[in-house]
Amino acid sequence: MTRFSANLGFLWTDRALPDAIRAAHAAGFDAVECHWPYDIAADDVAAALAETGLPMLGLNTRRGDVAAGENGLAALPGRMDEARAAIDEALAYADAIGAGAVHVMAGKAEGPEARAVFAQNLHYACARAAKGGRIILIEPLNPFDAPGYFLNTTAQAADLITEIAAPNLKLMFDCYHVGRTEGDVIARLGALWPIIGHIQFAAVPDRGPPDHGDLDYAVVFAELARMGWVQPLGAEYRPTGATEASLGWMSRLR
Repeated sequence: MTRFSANLGFLWTDRALPDAIRAAHAAGFDAVECHWPYDIAADDVAAALAETGLPMLGLNTRRGDVAAGENGLAALPGRMDEARAAIDEALAYADAIGAGAVHVMAGKAEGPEARAVFAQNLHYACARAAKGGRIILIEPLNPFDAPGYFLNTTAQAADLITEIAAPNLKLMFDCYHVGRTEGDVIARLGALWPIIGHIQFAAVPDRGPPDHGDLDYAVVFAELARMGWVQPLGAEYRPTGATEASLGWMSRLR
């Protein structure tokens, strides 16, 4: 049976993170993940996770100055100290709540210098994460949703993962982002299988619940099961109303 993780960056955003965790448990999710939990005390999040028995799969590093349009720090030349502070912060929070992974956000940048800086920061992140047995994830974001983001294709991510060669550096494969820009999601899953650390999904092209759109998730999830994927798949979609009203897909797609 396919298992699902509720991405609480998009689901139950009307509730504080501990209450969103409880709501995900009540709705039948098998795990949770989040974006930026730093305004909530880690002890409160850990208590909700212990109460529900749900694992927290991962969280993101801070984006930087959101008001100025920043969307990550790790590939920004001249910002290495801030990027590494964000990595340290994310790993400390992950340690406190038992999260298995940290997604290191690259930010808006381009060119060889940005790539070199990103690679250096990923080396740093992987070394620090390995001490706690955690993995580091990188995720290509499509240019429609994240214009100017440094990491925007799975090929680019695969090149970095191969070059860095850290066993705990993996690809966060978001079917939505890949579906928007790279076409055949199942073919890309097969090609990238050895380096994938987490999989997320949403309808293509509107990022709504996965029960409509150009990508047939019944086929995708069946193929993932055939390929041997057993970890929870991350539901990172935008409900148009109350999250509970958007969950009809869960029973159909399990």
